[in-house]
Amino acid sequence: MNFNSPEYFFFLPITLVIYAMVFRREMLRDSWLLAISYFFYMSWNWKYASLILLSTVIDHYVGRAMHASNDPKHRKRLLILSMVSNLGLLAVFKYYNFFLEVGQVAAGPLGLDLAFLRHELLLPVGISFYTFQTMSYTLDIYRRELEPEPSFLKFSVFVSFFPQLVAGPIVRAADFLPQLRRTPEVTKERVHDGLRLVFQGLFKKIVVADLLAGLGVDAIFARPGDFSSIDLLFALYGYSFQIYCDFSGYSDIAIGTARIFGFELTKNFDRPYLAQNVREFWARWHISLSTWLRDYLYISLGGNRGTPRRTHFNLLMTMLLGGLWHGAAMNFVLWGAWHGLLLVFARGSTKFDTEAPAHVIVRRRLLTFHLVVVSWLLFRVTSMQNFLDYSSGLLRLSAGTQLSPMYYAVLGVGVVLHVIPQSTAAGWGHRWCALPAPVQAVVYAGCLLLFAGLSLGTPSFIYFQF
Repeated sequence: MNFNSPEYFFFLPITLVIYAMVFRREMLRDSWLLAISYFFYMSWNWKYASLILLSTVIDHYVGRAMHASNDPKHRKRLLILSMVSNLGLLAVFKYYNFFLEVGQVAAGPLGLDLAFLRHELLLPVGISFYTFQTMSYTLDIYRRELEPEPSFLKFSVFVSFFPQLVAGPIVRAADFLPQLRRTPEVTKERVHDGLRLVFQGLFKKIVVADLLAGLGVDAIFARPGDFSSIDLLFALYGYSFQIYCDFSGYSDIAIGTARIFGFELTKNFDRPYLAQNVREFWARWHISLSTWLRDYLYISLGGNRGTPRRTHFNLLMTMLLGGLWHGAAMNFVLWGAWHGLLLVFARGSTKFDTEAPAHVIVRRRLLTFHLVVVSWLLFRVTSMQNFLDYSSGLLRLSAGTQLSPMYYAVLGVGVVLHVIPQSTAAGWGHRWCALPAPVQAVVYAGCLLLFAGLSLGTPSFIYFQF
């Protein structure tokens, strides 16, 4: 069940009606949130719900036992149990075949064929997200920065809360568990604003991201040799805004849905293509992941506390593993390495200079944007041969275009959505939420008709594959 599927528009109202009925009874409210979260997840593959349950049971037990112990060695063993369990599941389902292929490269000259060791297990949807979420819980308890959650029911809701379960934002226990311990704040204003975010996210996904993919991006990446350098360049621009609108659209829907239920999720995007350097880009893009990598990986490796060389190593290793988190393929490793190198070069920029002359800021933003666009080529290609074909096509410098005016119009909409000042967007949002409910209902109904007319089926969100 996708957020952009017809099933979701039956699921959400029914869920909310029953939620309203049990809202004042804490046990029933939490139980209903847990039940609908597992139902939502099991709509993809019911068997893999057992993996979420396994992680939940292990980390709930580990968290309580770790907090109760004052023996450093015992606490470390418990932490290792949590890490091995969570990362072991990731290794089996996401990385096993990839590392087997890497091993085959070494075994080939020896005449060994490791193909018989491959498995055909499907990658569980959202496993990278909920794994990082539960790992942060045990790591925070190990560091004595968090008290364990005594209620297994509430902890289970924290792990599986359906709006952000599949593709984030990655929620921290310190932010979400306190919200579960009190009655959620459901107000008219929050419901209206939540609905606004849901439809804003759907607009980004259906009207911009999916149309960009269908009108040109997918075809050009599939057959780069059939298109001019101009088309290849604008397909790369198109993918840059496709992935932004797709993922930030998902985050809008997740945050908006949670707000309707009375919960607040962390902000995940802040107009990243307006960054003046790559450090600032990662402060604006997939914020819940970048802060997770900073707090639990980069700092654990030593952060910037050592020599410059050690700091550069920590940055590179963090981004390499961040790239591998996105996918078990060499292009993702190279994508992470590219961003790691850019972060090393950006180390000299200690702050984001907003007081520089306008032309300097524009130049920095254009440079940073194009450095990121180059990385999206590595992110989008399906193989290294596809990368080489696309790169050589760009370097041919051939003219002409097969892209339609509609493609360029949709790309323009994506750009405008991205550059609108936050103060302007917030003002529009407040004025919209102040309109009478019947007016909003009519507009939302019109939006649903628009979405249905433009929909190219119900394409999954890009980050579902991670």
